[in-house]
Amino acid sequence: MAAPAVAARPAVTAVAALARRVPWPSAVAAALVVGYVTLFVLAMVHTGYDTWGALLVLPALMAIGTPVLARVAAANPEKDVFRLLMLAMALKLLCAFPRYLMAFVLYGGAADAKMYHQRGSELALFLDTHSPLSGTFHYDLGMKVAGTGFIIIVTGVVYAITGPSLVGGFLVFSWLGFWGLLLFWRALQIAFPEADSRRYAKLVFFLPSLLFWPSSIGKDAWMMFCLGLTTYGVARLLDRRFGAFLCIALGSLGTGMVRPHVTVLAGAGLTVAYVLRRRPQQVSALGPLRTVLTVVVLGVMVMLMLQQVSTFFGTSGTGGDSVNQVLSETSRRTSQGGSVINQAADDESPQFSLNPAGLPVAVVSVLFRPFPFEASNVQNLVQSVECFALLVLFIRSWPRLSQVPRWFLRRSYVAFTIVYTLLFCWAFSTINNMGILSRERVQVLPLVLVLLAVPRPDGDRPRVRAHSRPPLWRVQPGQWGGRPEPPPGGAAPSGPAPPDPAAAAPASARTPGNRPTQGGSTRP
Repeated sequence: MAAPAVAARPAVTAVAALARRVPWPSAVAAALVVGYVTLFVLAMVHTGYDTWGALLVLPALMAIGTPVLARVAAANPEKDVFRLLMLAMALKLLCAFPRYLMAFVLYGGAADAKMYHQRGSELALFLDTHSPLSGTFHYDLGMKVAGTGFIIIVTGVVYAITGPSLVGGFLVFSWLGFWGLLLFWRALQIAFPEADSRRYAKLVFFLPSLLFWPSSIGKDAWMMFCLGLTTYGVARLLDRRFGAFLCIALGSLGTGMVRPHVTVLAGAGLTVAYVLRRRPQQVSALGPLRTVLTVVVLGVMVMLMLQQVSTFFGTSGTGGDSVNQVLSETSRRTSQGGSVINQAADDESPQFSLNPAGLPVAVVSVLFRPFPFEASNVQNLVQSVECFALLVLFIRSWPRLSQVPRWFLRRSYVAFTIVYTLLFCWAFSTINNMGILSRERVQVLPLVLVLLAVPRPDGDRPRVRAHSRPPLWRVQPGQWGGRPEPPPGGAAPSGPAPPDPAAAAPASARTPGNRPTQGGSTRP
């Protein structure tokens, strides 16, 4: 029986040698390409462009995003940033598929994405067949541009480039949402360099709500991108960098065309942060004048946005009564479905007070509900698990949160974060449906997570274990044997010399008064 085993050894050795010569990275890449092409061909044969078009859009988006992320990572001092960003982009794109399944399989197409896809496909066909320079370039949306009409226009422009692919549209909007998250992360690094950027990146890129909800055709992904651009501009303005006003203007325009009330909240936070911004040590003669003019411009922008909000919601004026009317109407519109928080009569519309005494309850309601015992279906139960985990994370991060008042005055970006968060929680606490609240919450979560990245207090930093001194190997007496006697004539003995314990002892042990012993220890 020994002969076959001996004969098999050369074969195993040959297989191992062959395996070592195979370029495995290239082989795996080739296998993935072949599998992807096979899947693409099968999809073309058995499905329509709605499905197989996504197989063209996905690699195109990865190819566009990879060099941008490589440049961002190259300018970042942290370790393995490129790998983290690539993983975040890949996960964000992959989340478009379960988001699609939820909208068109679980809910049977009863989602806004279906309407955006249909109307966007019609607009894309019009853009393909009509030139903007022709006199017949006119398209009637059948509704006002602000709000839903603007997302239809964005969808039509996307489909004019990629073709009317439903799954491909989900991928593009999910990709836009990822760049919004990236801009939030870069804003933190610019305006709050003392923050724990690594911790914030893990939270903002991999929080399930931020991965899942802004991954469909609709307002959520667009708002995530534009809010990220606005916040990035705010960070550059607070740090006195070039291009700040351009980013703020473009981002505010994008949010104002869809949800102008959120733009007002961001403008209010920006105004407070700019007033609290630290002044440079050397101030020019025009410095105070420039500050006053900037505050006036920001105030005018907020007032214009308030007028836009009044027009958007169909109210008259911008006073407290109009605000209360908007909040009550929001609660009435969201008091339907199986996830209603506070059930009211059909003909009643709850009234809300502007008293800030209810702000703590509003913060808890917007950020941490539904609680597990409030879940009415599987979707709410999953969402409640994330909310509970986020609540536990905030409790465990109390040492960081206790430093927020100090950083509020030292870094005005923290002031922007807190003002926007409080105003958002106050305004959106009127939403009376847990499902809608879970989707709307993603507009504030990237800034809420900034509080979890506040530096630890000096006395609460994690202890770093000091590198211990390498052990001094001990030998037993007589282990190395006796020293060989030198041969007659003074010739050196042949073979390697036995180790000298004195040479192995540290320098401090060889000082006068410390004589090493055979056991490796020292004694005076």
